[in-house]
Amino acid sequence: MSSVESGYAEVNGTRLYYELTGEGEPIVLIHGGYSDLRMWDYQIQDISKKHRLLRFDLRGHGKSSPPEANKRYSHHEDLKALLNHMKIPKAHICGHSFGCAIAVDFTLRYPKMCSSLIAAGPFIFGYRSPKTTELISHVSEVESLFKEKGKEAAINHFYSFFHYGKPDVLEHMKKISLDYSFWGVLNDDPMEVVHPYARDQVDEIDVPTLIITSDHDVDACREVADFLELQIPNSKKVVISDASHDMNLDQPSEFNKIVLNFIGDS
Repeated sequence: MSSVESGYAEVNGTRLYYELTGEGEPIVLIHGGYSDLRMWDYQIQDISKKHRLLRFDLRGHGKSSPPEANKRYSHHEDLKALLNHMKIPKAHICGHSFGCAIAVDFTLRYPKMCSSLIAAGPFIFGYRSPKTTELISHVSEVESLFKEKGKEAAINHFYSFFHYGKPDVLEHMKKISLDYSFWGVLNDDPMEVVHPYARDQVDEIDVPTLIITSDHDVDACREVADFLELQIPNSKKVVISDASHDMNLDQPSEFNKIVLNFIGDS
């Protein structure tokens, strides 16, 4: 594996931790909620052989600085500032779950900076249905449990919603989540997203788009995957078998192959 460049970028009024590996056409990896850049650990070795791979901790996650109370910010603007800081004018943008919603917002706002969009375990801002309501309700239970019984109880309940066939993957994700500060639960998060909501704009996305879900993905995310496939003109959906919501960890070789083949064709 190529050597890793890591550090902190002082951008957009915050401090973002990043890791950069490999050479070639750049790819950005955006992690999901209650997580950090370590959720992409199984992608680094394969993908960095052919591409310059940038992963980072979102504001309030991992080693990055937390938001400031009452000071508005947006993750997609943080990403733009980070790419400018790293002198990366254009990249393939890959996001998982909550990170997918950020990737979609970034693509809508800055399409000329996107070589392609990769939406894994997809979620987008503004999409509502009985299935997404169920997911949001579960997250609310997690937040209440955190306040009542602490972080470990909250994380255990959070992951009870997901189907994991591989105990080591579940333990990997729990370990990462136990390091989450729960800043967004303890504070009134002033995060902003693109408006109108992505749900009402995704049909305007014109970059090549890959949608990745799995046979055991969260129902809401499988529904969003179908929606994106219908709405985004230049899109392709792939379903990975024998995998959970974290399909990049359950089936890393398959996930990496799908991503690399897509980028090679896009």
